[in-house]
Amino acid sequence: MILKPQDILILLKLTTMAGEPWSYNRIAVSLSMSPSEVHAGVKRTLKAQLAVRRGDSALPNVRNFEEFLIHGLKYSFVPDRGELTRGMPTGYAAPPLAAHFADVNEPPPVWPHPDGNVRGQAFSPLYKSAPGAAREDERLYELLVLVDAIRGGRAREKDLAYQESES
Repeated sequence: MILKPQDILILLKLTTMAGEPWSYNRIAVSLSMSPSEVHAGVKRTLKAQLAVRRGDSALPNVRNFEEFLIHGLKYSFVPDRGELTRGMPTGYAAPPLAAHFADVNEPPPVWPHPDGNVRGQAFSPLYKSAPGAAREDERLYELLVLVDAIRGGRAREKDLAYQESES
């Protein structure tokens, strides 16, 4: 069994839902995935012990998930960086981390997106549908920004992401 990037996106979405009831279809629609992709992702996260079963549902196993995010994510899902493009800011350039960084003299990391309003260096999202899902869910966007800081940020960005994720 190999974890896939969409599995982490699914767990992040479940985290934003804070234990409220959910269905595979509801998660699938919010993340632009198929219900079968979500079902398979939940099965993989259960097997990897990043989620726990609660009745007919699954919830993130907070302790294990945090440990994976801090120690395994940056090795498992390394971001690709590219040319200057228009997109959505991520990493140090987006909330909640942007408040900690003064105006930097380099292009910010962005997820390439046609509706993006910032020009910066392309930074591959965790999963292809993450930018669209983040546009619809502010809390998910913040979690994805923290994940990107861990995946591809400098030491200070990673440290701040760890601190923010604990709060």
